[in-house]
Amino acid sequence: QVQLVESGGGLVQAGYSLRLSCAASGRTLSNYVIGWFRQAPGKERDFVARINWSDLTTSYTNSVKGRFTISRDSGENTVFQQMNGLKPEDTAAYYCAARSKWDSVWRYWGQGTQVTVSS
Repeated sequence: QVQLVESGGGLVQAGYSLRLSCAASGRTLSNYVIGWFRQAPGKERDFVARINWSDLTTSYTNSVKGRFTISRDSGENTVFQQMNGLKPEDTAAYYCAARSKWDSVWRYWGQGTQVTVSS
């Protein structure tokens, strides 16, 4: 089991920044991929970014490339998502998730943190 706890959401104006944190516990994460997803009201949950814990490879959805950066701190077992140049369309509940690097299913999820961007 992997437990994930998100924090760092809030209300900001367009153009401002937020940094989300995802604290992970329960397993050694060297064989895991940690990702961020978001879900706006009335919409499906969408992939935002991911990072391979061991080799630090990353991937982003096109709409956040150049604005969001995912990283991890192995000492704190925490994954961060730095979000710059926020837009109203970034408003959503943001979820942290984990999967084994050999698995395609995101099996572990946090409770989510709300990000609201006003215009």
